[in-house]
This record gives sequence, C-alpha cells and structure tokens, in this order.
Amino acid sequence: MPEPLVKPARIIAPLVALVGLVLALAAALMAVQRPMLELTPTRTGQPERCLTCHNGIEEISPSHPVEDFGCVSCHGGGALALEKEAAHNGLTVNPSALDAAQQFCGECHAGQIVLVQRSLMATYAGAISLVRRAFGLQPDETALFAVQPVDHLQAFAPDENALPPVHSFAANCLGCHLYAEPREADYYHRGTGCASCHMLAETDGLYRGGDPSIPKDQPGYAARHEFTLAIPYTQCNHCHNRGNYDLRTMTFLERDDLPPPQNTSEREKRLREYYQPVGQFTLCEWELDCVDCHTSLEVMGDAQLYSSRSQAQYVQCSTCHGTLDAPPDEMVIAAEDDPALKRARLNPNVDLEIGMTVIATSRGEAFWHTQKRDGRWTLTGKTTGQQYDIPPVMGAACQQKPDQQASRYCHECHAYDRDSALAAP
Repeated sequence: MPEPLVKPARIIAPLVALVGLVLALAAALMAVQRPMLELTPTRTGQPERCLTCHNGIEEISPSHPVEDFGCVSCHGGGALALEKEAAHNGLTVNPSALDAAQQFCGECHAGQIVLVQRSLMATYAGAISLVRRAFGLQPDETALFAVQPVDHLQAFAPDENALPPVHSFAANCLGCHLYAEPREADYYHRGTGCASCHMLAETDGLYRGGDPSIPKDQPGYAARHEFTLAIPYTQCNHCHNRGNYDLRTMTFLERDDLPPPQNTSEREKRLREYYQPVGQFTLCEWELDCVDCHTSLEVMGDAQLYSSRSQAQYVQCSTCHGTLDAPPDEMVIAAEDDPALKRARLNPNVDLEIGMTVIATSRGEAFWHTQKRDGRWTLTGKTTGQQYDIPPVMGAACQQKPDQQASRYCHECHAYDRDSALAAP
C-alpha cells in the first residue's frame, strides 16, 4: 500500500494546536468584554481582580468587609489572573474547614479554632466510644479515640481483630462531624468546619445569591456567601434529626417522614422537620431555634474533651424558667467589652445595651437574647426576632421535685402534641 503524501499525525497536531489557540482567544475575548474590576484590600495592599468574575457576590460578614480583606487573603488563588484556571490555582474554597482554618483565620480566631477542634462535633468521640463499648473494646464510654488525633485521643482506626460491625462503623458511619463532607442529598447540604453552622444552606443545596459565576441549578453550595450568628434549626438539622443508626448492622436508617423540599408555612415546616416523630418535646422546643437554648460553649467547645453530649450540656429548662423556690440567675451588662455585646451586635435580630439585665447560665455566661423588663422576662429569637414571654416556675402550680431539674422531667408534663397540631386548621 503506497505511503500517504501527508501523514495523519502531521495534520492532527496542527489542528489540535489551532483549536487550542481559538479557545484561548475566545477566553481572552470574553475577559476583554467583561469589565475588569480591581480592588486593593487595606490588609494586604496588593491588588486583586477576583470581582471581575464574582461581581455581585455577598460580603462574607460585616466583620470582614471586602475593602479590608478582599478575597485572596481568605481564599488564596491568583490575584491578578482573569482566566479561571490561573485565577483558581491554589484556591481554597472553604478557608473555614478545620484543616485550613488556622492558616486563613488563625490570626484573629486561633483560640476559637482550637476549642472547636476539641468539641464533640469535631472529635465524634462520643459515638466512637459508645460503639467500642458496645462491642467489648473498652469497659466504659470514656472517650479514647476521635476522627482526628487531639491531645490524648488517638485517631480511630479499628485493627484487624475488631468485630465486623466495628469495621462497618469505621467505613460507613463517620460522616457526622465537622471534618466530613455531607451526603449529596436534600436536607443534608452543608459546609465543613465553621461553615457547617455559620454558612446557611437551603434544603435543596442551591445557591440563592448574586454571584453570576455560581450555577443556580446545581446543588452543593451555600445559599449565600455569608456567615451568620442567626442560625436556624434547619441548619442544625443538616446533621441532626436526619435518622438513626442501627447498631446491629451499622447502617443508617433515614427518616421516612420528610416531604420533598417545598414551600410550606413556617409552622408546618417546623412541626414536620424539626424533630423525629419519637420522644417528647415541649412547645418552646418547637417554637425556638437550637441556638436560642444551646450556648456556644456547649456547641463549639470549651477546651474539654467530652465523652458524650450529656457531659457538655448544662443549659436546662430551669436556666430560663427557674425553679419552685428560686428565679433564674441574672446579671447586668455593665461594660462595653462584654462579649455578649459583641455577639448581640453581630446578630441582626437582638438589641442589647449596657445596663440591661439578662439571664445568666450556671457557668456565668450572659444569655444575651433574654431581657428583664418591668420584672418580666422575655426572650428574643436569635433567628426570627420574635419575642416570647418566659413564664416563671416560681409561684406556679408545678410540682417538680427539687432533685428533678433536668429538662427530661419537664417533658413528662409539658410535652407538645405535634400530630394534633398538624391536624388542626
């Protein structure tokens, strides 16, 4: 067979080069057509052009104005590049992830990051110790292991002699902590690290913000590029109240009572989604959000390595309602540098000023969204801004015993009938 005058390789190679040149020219043309926006943040003094493509993205928080922080100091990447691949080279999408937070956030938040890394939400130590005890690997539920090594807690990795369910637990059940990526399904969408709580995600995981470069029809994004202290129960529920693990088979049994994401009234949404249809909960537990009762020390950690949630939790019904023989503890906001003032001013729904009297927890913290006015206590929802009266137990007909002050005892008499409420017009 005669040899062709021009070999195919000699034709294909120039064509590939030509196609690449055309694509590069097209990208360059698009960049030229897009108005270039250049910003020089005061913290770095170095120009960056990220907003050329991300013009319209939300400011991450009032504490981090874009004029001061820019984009690169938190996310890295190519500051002056206008082509996506070069601009995103070295990019950190989530600088609040616990393996990146010290690098990007440690200048201001080093202490808080250490606390969070030691919290139960990061260590998952409680679940690990529970499983190890259930299968005879330790005599009690004292935490010995965590998902990441921290202090005396070793990284959890069952050896070859562990029973099959323990290996199944290690392989399938370590998705409920701040280091773990979420399931790719409705109701589970969230970030990792600090963004797990403070960057809100919709049930469907779709972006609702103004950045034109983020797709609006692909799940897996926060609702907006914003941090918040007004954290609704729906954010907590991206991890909590999603179902239960079967300890015999180490499989996750998802809730089967959740409707598809849809527009319903806030009341119906709460009643259907907040808690699993087991157990007893009071009306205030349905009406308030998780952050209205649980403090930052309970949730984000206090430097202690706890073995269970019961060890970390100290807020009870009596914190706000008092007991038969005593009102709730209280304190006055007396100084400008009170941490409660800073937190309240970062929250869009709660007003707090020096001189106000608020409830004090058993650890001396200000429950800064509660206030005493004319001898009566009110609570302002951190997420909703709605105000609620706090009825005192003292002087009421309650017969709760002095040694039964844990909230579970209140549930026995004050449980709210969810099903009847859903059936009511």
